[in-house]
Amino acid sequence: MVQFNLEHAQTIISAAQKKGAELDLKPLTVAVLDAGGHLVALQRQDGSSILRPQIAMGKAYGAVAVGAGSRWLNENAQTRPHFVQALNGVAGGSIVPVPGGVLVRSADGEILGAVGITGDTSENDEAAAIAGIEAAGFTADPG
Repeated sequence: MVQFNLEHAQTIISAAQKKGAELDLKPLTVAVLDAGGHLVALQRQDGSSILRPQIAMGKAYGAVAVGAGSRWLNENAQTRPHFVQALNGVAGGSIVPVPGGVLVRSADGEILGAVGITGDTSENDEAAAIAGIEAAGFTADPG
């Protein structure tokens, strides 16, 4: 069993922010959750708006909650809106079903947690999350 810890989360955040700088993205907020949906680390870049922490956590929480990246949730919000609405109701409104929530998997496929990023377009948020996860030596699963 792979141990997923604060050091990994910090590496993910740093690498995601570096990717954001390379792509000239707007200020990012990065949340890293463990497999139980608990916050391990969160960092908000200067200039990020006030709800960005909640959005980043909601993207990551949704991914961990359903065992699929938030891209999957986004697709289901379009094709089965009643399902995603009900799911979000059960979750107390804490799921943000748009791309940018990416599962962190071990080499053998075990879900270790998720990364949620917000601040730019959903596609760019997702790209930064994937870069951060891969820089930490894990497999990124955007859904």
